[in-house]
Amino acid sequence: MEKNSIGLIELSSIAAGFLVADAMLKAAEVEILLSRTICSGKYMVLVGGDVAAVTSAVEAGTTIGEGSVIDTFIIPNVHPSIFPALGGTAKVTTLEALGIIESFSVDSMIEAADAAAKAAHVQLVELRLAMALGGKAFVTLTGDVAAAQAAVDAGAAVVASKGLLVNKVVIPAPRRELLSEIV
Repeated sequence: MEKNSIGLIELSSIAAGFLVADAMLKAAEVEILLSRTICSGKYMVLVGGDVAAVTSAVEAGTTIGEGSVIDTFIIPNVHPSIFPALGGTAKVTTLEALGIIESFSVDSMIEAADAAAKAAHVQLVELRLAMALGGKAFVTLTGDVAAAQAAVDAGAAVVASKGLLVNKVVIPAPRRELLSEIV
């Protein structure tokens, strides 16, 4: 299955989350990338596949989840670095500049990470979503200072446009010890 797109549904009900995940899988040939509870008592379903399948799955899930749906998105042609960053499997051995974007929401952070990765030559390190974060989310990335700044600015603009930006920073020449804290 080609995974060039992702779609997410965030729900206020855990029970509805399971119902929605099942409906999404039955509606189209998609793969569940994440389906779990998130802080604070919410549920998220993130699927991957081709654009048409992801669109069909999100539409089916949104319909069946109706009153419990908080937010949804579909990102066609998602940047490929999103997948290892979501799984915490990105291979980073050195940090150039370290960029961090922090958001009050999961969905805006995934969209921001995609925008950041597309804006400049950077490597996404990790995309941490809501768990043990009080429902917040953040992305870490590395690249040269100018690229990290451009990527952080592009991603932060996505989050800020929704009024959900907590903070953004770029650390030139971070200490090596920080690498063990983010991977």
